[in-house]
Amino acid sequence: MTPSGLPSDMRGGADGAGWSRPRHGGRRLRADALWLSLGLVVLAACGTQAHPVTFNADIGPLVRRECSGCHREGGIAPFALTTYDEVRTRGPGVRAMVESRRMPPWPADPTYRVFLGQHTLTSHEIALIGWWVESGMPEGEPRPLPPIAPPPRVQGLGEPDLVLEMPEPIRLPGDRQDHFFMAKLPFVIPADTTIRAIEFVPGNRALVHHMNGALITYSGAAKADPRHGAWYSEMREGSMEGAHSLHLENDDGTLAPITLSVANYLPGSNPVVLPDGIGGWRVTRKGVFLLNMIHYGPTATPQEDRSRVNIYFGDHPPTRPVSQFILGTLGIAPIVPPLVVPPDTVMTFRSQLEMPTAISIVNINPHMHLLGRSLLAFALTPAGDTIPLIRILHWDFRWQYFYTPPKIITVPARSVIHLEVVLDNTTANPNNPFSPPREVKEQGGSMRTTDEMIQLIISGFPYRPGDESISLEATPQSTAPGGH
Repeated sequence: MTPSGLPSDMRGGADGAGWSRPRHGGRRLRADALWLSLGLVVLAACGTQAHPVTFNADIGPLVRRECSGCHREGGIAPFALTTYDEVRTRGPGVRAMVESRRMPPWPADPTYRVFLGQHTLTSHEIALIGWWVESGMPEGEPRPLPPIAPPPRVQGLGEPDLVLEMPEPIRLPGDRQDHFFMAKLPFVIPADTTIRAIEFVPGNRALVHHMNGALITYSGAAKADPRHGAWYSEMREGSMEGAHSLHLENDDGTLAPITLSVANYLPGSNPVVLPDGIGGWRVTRKGVFLLNMIHYGPTATPQEDRSRVNIYFGDHPPTRPVSQFILGTLGIAPIVPPLVVPPDTVMTFRSQLEMPTAISIVNINPHMHLLGRSLLAFALTPAGDTIPLIRILHWDFRWQYFYTPPKIITVPARSVIHLEVVLDNTTANPNNPFSPPREVKEQGGSMRTTDEMIQLIISGFPYRPGDESISLEATPQSTAPGGH
């Protein structure tokens, strides 16, 4: 696949004038805000006259459904929201977070494209919470609450068939520096099989920034013991120095088959689960799950991490292997202009890619660092139709999902995929890593959080007639976000 130039009538200046935009308007948020305000007025009238909004009748079931999966004892959130007292104590804060739509965390705009596992509240539900706080947060008549939502994990596949855990913690100094490691988690299973899904579970969620996973398989007697050698090595970013100590090659020194990007983790990401027979990987009885790179963010105090990997087997060999391509950093379509953001500047960057053949998309993963403000991706077909891919109006570095649509998204041949992002390198950006702001740029694909990246990672396979009817909705999905 190769990037194509913009037609002359779509070339714009620095302000982006002339670029094609999706046919969806940009006034939905104003409409939502209007309806939210009206909803509060109507609910106020209803609450004082007909049906008072109470925790037991209204708020408790809502919180149990959308919040308690993370906000629970031992959950990934910093405090619990499972009982009346817990929610009442934090009521005004809960109201502020849901009205700003920072919680539940779901960056993708649901009015632009719907994805599986979506965690959003309707304007009516947000208004309920607002009126409940305004009216003094009454508990209401006793009644049983629904069960607490299950914790984040792959649902519907049962317990993992294979669990691979770091044999000992990786220890990190409190030197305020990024650290990168390569680590192997070897396995020996009774027979060759198919892996359907892989779930990376960080041991230290506050410190693990990202992980790129790969599978190495050993045929027959090519490898006597995959556990031979060191199990991890700290890497200098962009260097493979130290990888030889892991002894990943066959015993005769030849390279063993490796499949990249079988599992990837970013803050907030959930494992991708596709229908049995679509995607997945065939593995031999001896192999290694390779943490091809695990990145730990800076910390001022010594810490440690002991992450694990849950592997789920499938019943059918993959007939439609999934592959990925990237727009932007480290990808096959460049960023225009080059990714350099001067201090005290808000800039727009774009990337585009013409598809030589029709594709079927099963997953979309946008990625930026701390300067991200917004992101828009869509495909423009040769007929001039717009295929919405994803829109994120308010980028949040802490929540970066792998988005799976309810049905496969099909994109015709010669369509152009457009990516447009806005980066904010001003003091108005609360996530800016520098104060005062300083120049931030792409550093050869550097994954340090203080550098910047722009990526749109698309997973799919060549289109076949009928793909547009294949539902992904019946596949198990994580039930709650898994971010910081």
